[in-house]
This record gives sequence, C-alpha cells and structure tokens, in this order.
Amino acid sequence: MFCRADMDRRVFLQDAAAAAVAIALPGRARKAEPDLAPVFAQIAKRHDEGVERLQQWIRQPSIAAENRGMNEGCDLTMRMLREAGFGQVSKLPTDGQPGIFATLDAGAPRTLGLYFMYDVKQADPAEWTSPPWEAALVDRPGLGKVLVGRGAVNQKGPEAAFLAALHAIRGAGRKPPVNFVLVAEGEEEIGSPHFPQIVRQPEVLAALKRSIGIFMPSAAQGLDGQVTITLGAKGVIECELTASGERWGRGPRQDIHSSNKARVDSPAWHLVQALATLVSPDGNDPAIEGFADKA
Repeated sequence: MFCRADMDRRVFLQDAAAAAVAIALPGRARKAEPDLAPVFAQIAKRHDEGVERLQQWIRQPSIAAENRGMNEGCDLTMRMLREAGFGQVSKLPTDGQPGIFATLDAGAPRTLGLYFMYDVKQADPAEWTSPPWEAALVDRPGLGKVLVGRGAVNQKGPEAAFLAALHAIRGAGRKPPVNFVLVAEGEEEIGSPHFPQIVRQPEVLAALKRSIGIFMPSAAQGLDGQVTITLGAKGVIECELTASGERWGRGPRQDIHSSNKARVDSPAWHLVQALATLVSPDGNDPAIEGFADKA
C-alpha cells in the first residue's frame, strides 16, 4: 500500500487541516477558509518532517495478529500524540493489546471524539514492490513520488496527516476549533475484541459522552492527486419492532387472510408508515424533532 508523497503537492495535508475545521464547523467552514492561509504556509514548511514522521511510524511494525511490535507501536503512537499537542495521553491495559486515551483541550465550547488504530495487517515481503517496513519514497509512473509501506493507507497515513494538520495549526499560532478526545486501539485488524474494555472505562466513557460526534481520519487519493476526505459516518442501530393490530382497534389480533385488508388495517403497512416518519423522503436526513439538537 502506498500514499503519494510528491514534494510539490501539499493537497493531502491541506485538506486534512481544512477538515479539522469543517468537521467542527460545517456551517462556517467556507467563511473560515481565508483564515487558514497561515496554516497552509505551515503545512508547506513542515511537509518533509510530516513525511519523515509517517515513515518512522510505518517502520515500527505493529501486527496484532502476530503479537509483533505492539507495545513499541503503542508507545510510539503515544509519543506522536504528545508531540501533536495532546496534553493527557494514557495507556489503557486490556486483556489483549493496550489502548490509548488522549485529550487535547483547545478551550473550545465543543468536543469531538477521535478514533485511531495503531495496528496493521500482516505483510508478505515477497508480494511487495518495496519492503513493507522500509517506508521508502519511490517514483511511480503517472504518480510521481509515493511512500510505500504497510499502513500508508490503512491507517497510519491518514492518521499521520491529521496529526500533521495539528502541528501546522499550532505552528501558525492557532488552536483547533474543537477540543479532542481520542481513543486508539491495537486490535482493529483482528476484530477489536477488547475495544469495549477501553471505551467503558469511566474516564473514557465520560469524555466520549461530552463529544458531539466521532471522527476517524481516513482518505483516498486519485491518480490526478485529488484527495477525498471522509468527514463522518452514520452509526448503526439494530432493533426489532412489533406492530400489534390490537393497539389501534382496526387491526387483526392474529394472522388472517389478506383478502380482509379492505376492512381490517394491515399492521405491516402501519409499520411502513411509522418508519417513513423517521427520515426525509430521500432517507438521508433524520426527521425526528430534536434529534440533532445536541450537535
């Protein structure tokens, strides 16, 4: 896996810095854009050190499936968080690989949760054009200079870009528009078996409850150099709903033949109509009054 490291292109980190504003202030991100010029200048100035930081991270294998380099990978991640401005950084023991809890207090009225992972998949060097733990900068036809290494895309690359944005924001004498609460795990690639032990710790759970949402740094870069950054994702709710005909008087109390629909209301259609009230007609926006008030 590789990420583009063209020394003439700062698009990836610039978009990461812009995302740090956009995820917190979607309604005002466009107005704030001119004020990001000093941050962009810092990105250009710090580009090489950002690439070197990512190289160092990739060169430290952290493979949960092999229990390889996990404590070292956790400690390196914690150090990088401190260097990026996180004031409190703690290692959280679990029955598996340790987790990380970190906070960055920017004095902002809102707090955003961050999810990081510091583990990566296994890598067979025979399947790589460049050694997966070397994090080499190589020239690729049509792409220019790219960084090749395990974790360059999933997930150390996007996370390093986010941390680089924090370095640039601080270097410009600014503060992020939100406070950050970060939770990191070292077992994502094996199904996160002990992640609940991390987030259910009282201090972590209390901090996450103060957050307006959770952001996971991730990005994709096309062959033209354009970067797409994910600013959020929908959560999942699994439930079972029962529509009872007895509750409204015109429905059946038991299974009946469908020919009776003309005189007996169908619980199935009542359920369909109820579900339709939860979202907008296109299914993209919640229609429940007060649902997004906290955001």
